[in-house]
Amino acid sequence: MVLTDKTLEDILSYLDNSIEKLAKDTISNTEFHLEGINLKQFLDAQYEIRLDNLLQRNNSNIHHLESKLKNKIIQRKQKLLEEVYKKFKI
Repeated sequence: MVLTDKTLEDILSYLDNSIEKLAKDTISNTEFHLEGINLKQFLDAQYEIRLDNLLQRNNSNIHHLESKLKNKIIQRKQKLLEEVYKKFKI
């Protein structure tokens, strides 16, 4: 299945909210003892896992996407993670 720009935008918007909530919950939960680089690695890995799951639900995966869409995902991910790191002082 070929993803439309709208479907990809919906996936990325959902992912933005999901990762921001995960960062907030992880930082505020005393059971997690992730700091700095470990938290960044955790959020990066979770982004990839969740992206893959969302794409699979739409009968696609990162390997099926055009390079334009892959670049959009990469840029969006970088921007999101930078904003999350800044917001939560990671």
